[in-house]
Amino acid sequence: MAQFLWGPPTLILLMGVGLYLNVSLKFFPLRKLFPTLRGLVKRNENDYTADKVKEKGKGVSPLAVLLTSLASCIGTGNVVGVAVAISIGGPGALVWMWLSALVGMATQFAECALAVKYREKNSAGEYCGGPMYTLKNGLKNKKAGLMLGSLFAVCTVAASFGIGNMVQANSISAAVKYSFDIDVRVTGAIMLAASAVTIIGGIRMIAAASGVLVPVMAVMYIAGGAAVIIGNGAGLVSGLKDIFSMALGIKPAAGGIGVSFLTVLGQGMSKGVFSNEAGLGTTAVTAAAAETDSHIKQGCVSMCATFIDTLIVCSVTGLVIASAGLYADGGLSGAELVLASFESVLGHFGGYIVTVGIILFAYASIPGWEYIGEKALEFLVKKRIYCYIYRIVFCAAVYAGAVLTAEKVWELSDIANACMMFPNLIGVIALSGELRRDTIIYDKHT
Repeated sequence: MAQFLWGPPTLILLMGVGLYLNVSLKFFPLRKLFPTLRGLVKRNENDYTADKVKEKGKGVSPLAVLLTSLASCIGTGNVVGVAVAISIGGPGALVWMWLSALVGMATQFAECALAVKYREKNSAGEYCGGPMYTLKNGLKNKKAGLMLGSLFAVCTVAASFGIGNMVQANSISAAVKYSFDIDVRVTGAIMLAASAVTIIGGIRMIAAASGVLVPVMAVMYIAGGAAVIIGNGAGLVSGLKDIFSMALGIKPAAGGIGVSFLTVLGQGMSKGVFSNEAGLGTTAVTAAAAETDSHIKQGCVSMCATFIDTLIVCSVTGLVIASAGLYADGGLSGAELVLASFESVLGHFGGYIVTVGIILFAYASIPGWEYIGEKALEFLVKKRIYCYIYRIVFCAAVYAGAVLTAEKVWELSDIANACMMFPNLIGVIALSGELRRDTIIYDKHT
């Protein structure tokens, strides 16, 4: 079922929607990418810290929202996912990951901007938004909008326990067991306690934790990866040649076995989507929590998550593997391929960098996904008491994920992710004309 849902038609749909939005918006997302990144770094005249917002609620700053979004989407996919794509499709898959991110930025811009425009406030004064509210409040056919929004919310709650919780917890416990020989039950108990401290505190605590974890884990992993790439300088040249020549299936991939163009394309695009989540609608749920005076501006901020996630973090993993050249013998895959590539220059220390990176990446995803799942549940049941119960159950699932096998959880998560994507893209396409008008007005005044 999961393989069918994530087959070529789905990937073509995702790319098609992204290309359509880029053309429709006159490539506004690509034009605004670097100005937005500069504004986030300078944090001066631009309203990225929520200091100049006219109407404030119980939200968080746009920058904190971006970090929370990065915390939820930067996970094992940035390490293990990239390695799997390369081991199956060859290093050429990295090219299609890059292209999927460039195209996907427009989709993420659209879904996040619409989420802010059509969000609501709950009884506690907190912002609630995402594709479920966009569909309910934005579509002219209110009955269809409510039905599609409810479908998205149900699948989001299911996915939050899978790819957003148990899969990440299982990755952490496995990495700790492999590197430090610590029992998975001990790791699970520690993760349960650590997750509870962050999650029970709500979006402000989650944003605060993300503000610390995301920069630390990104700098550590990128610095270690850069050291390996520089250390394998000679291998980087041949690795880059393989990346671009194998992208079109010109050369045989791992182990000298020929890989078709569709395999390279499919691996690169699917792993890119799983990494940055552009088109799934999950980032839009977090974007709706931002204190901002412009939904278009928040769309620009949120789309930076796709750029950072795929074009920076995933690229580090891909270039490390390509420069080490260990993919060529076909004997390594997944985490083992990344570990061996880092160790080719840094020895055992390189392996520790990967292990700690997986731990931090996966752990940061858990509270970010809890917020996404909680807001989806709140859309369905309305009463806040159920959200507090959800937080407790979600924390308990962290322990379960740490001690159980994750194969079935992965499959169920893949299905839930696909079921989120379809209603989300329907809303984005249906409201694209309205979004185009809003973007033109904003573009004229900036």
